[in-house]
Amino acid sequence: MTGVLASQQIESMIADGAIRAEPPVIPEQVQPASLDLRLGGVAYRVRASFLAGGGRTVSERLDEFRMHKVDLSEGAVLEKGCVYVVPLKETLRLPEQVQAVANAKSSTGRLDLLTRVISDGGTEFDRMPPGYSGPLYAEICPRSFSVLVRPGMRLNQIRFREGQAVLDDAELRALHDHERLVSGEALISDGLGFSVDLEPAEGELVGYRAKPHTGVIDLDLIGHYDPLEYWEEIRTREGRIILDPGAFYILVSREAVHIPPDYAAEMAPYLAMVGEFRVHYAGFFDPGFGHDAAGGSGSRGVLEVRCHEAPFVLEHGQVVGRLVYERMAEPPRQLYGAGIASNYQGQGLKLSKHFRTG
Repeated sequence: MTGVLASQQIESMIADGAIRAEPPVIPEQVQPASLDLRLGGVAYRVRASFLAGGGRTVSERLDEFRMHKVDLSEGAVLEKGCVYVVPLKETLRLPEQVQAVANAKSSTGRLDLLTRVISDGGTEFDRMPPGYSGPLYAEICPRSFSVLVRPGMRLNQIRFREGQAVLDDAELRALHDHERLVSGEALISDGLGFSVDLEPAEGELVGYRAKPHTGVIDLDLIGHYDPLEYWEEIRTREGRIILDPGAFYILVSREAVHIPPDYAAEMAPYLAMVGEFRVHYAGFFDPGFGHDAAGGSGSRGVLEVRCHEAPFVLEHGQVVGRLVYERMAEPPRQLYGAGIASNYQGQGLKLSKHFRTG
């Protein structure tokens, strides 16, 4: 068996004790190709982001870097610009042949909420080696907005993989020829390239930029907040915008993307040499994303963009990222958008689910 484990295989891992949780995992956590992870009851404000490092535990490192403990039981605000570590309710005891990869959920990334999983002995964020046994922790750093969190909130998700599942370029071209993975020309090089849309079919709105001084966002409130209180609209007739250093943007891909039911994908940053910015901090695309949406035309990818050292001109059609496709070990019983609470199927330019639409 090789590939990304599907929902029914994750359920088997829970039943077998490879995934443990207190309280037990609830059905809503299991996604087509991943498991949502839940925050525990406390957060530790730390001086700096860190990794455990070989032979050391996160608990040991917390003793070095913690500043104070925050009780989340009644809800607590994690402040913009601060770094917190939260023990998660789930722990792992992976089989020797199974590794795990974590990522922020889509709504987390769209709030510019830098959220990564750290583990005992870990030398990378969001990566647990085959056979990992131990606890999991979420490192949370709100970048644009302070957020109100509670125990049980699901900000991260984790995928499980057995063997080498990534498609090489030849396999990706063959899959595109058969399944039509992207509208327009397929730019295939170490994955499927995608570009930014700065010439909308209607109007001049091409994106949003986070405002610097806003109120707190309660992550439990869906469709609640006025987007204009938190975001500045970005409009252009020129097919280009200038990214400001340190600013955070929500943009959209020019291409509509399709993930067939027996594949999964992860969005990866493009080459650093093309510009001083990073795209997409939340990167999992589930089987079925864009599948039969909008008449089979796929769904466009929302781009979470942060500019770094220098102002940068971003132009319509510029390639800004790539999708890496992986085989599923089995097709999941439930696809993205097919009868489950999939907030972004058939999407265009769209803020997180916490903001009002229309």
